[in-house]
Amino acid sequence: MTSIGWLGVVLCTVGYLLLSMKVIKAESRSFQLLNILGGLCLVTTAVESNDMPNAVANLLWMFIGVYALGRQLRTQGAVKTD
Repeated sequence: MTSIGWLGVVLCTVGYLLLSMKVIKAESRSFQLLNILGGLCLVTTAVESNDMPNAVANLLWMFIGVYALGRQLRTQGAVKTD
């Protein structure tokens, strides 16, 4: 289970690093997917270790990514149908 937590740390950190280096944009799917998957990994390990504040914080982080990605997909779908 610890390896899942470390994967979450790596995914979230790589996303932020790439964003900071201007390799990806905050609006990119890759940034949102890194945050969603990283958050999911961190939620999993936090729940397993009964660290509920950490679990909730990462769950919120993950859902922000889901919301942003969903908005991007809806916007992109609306543009294609026009």
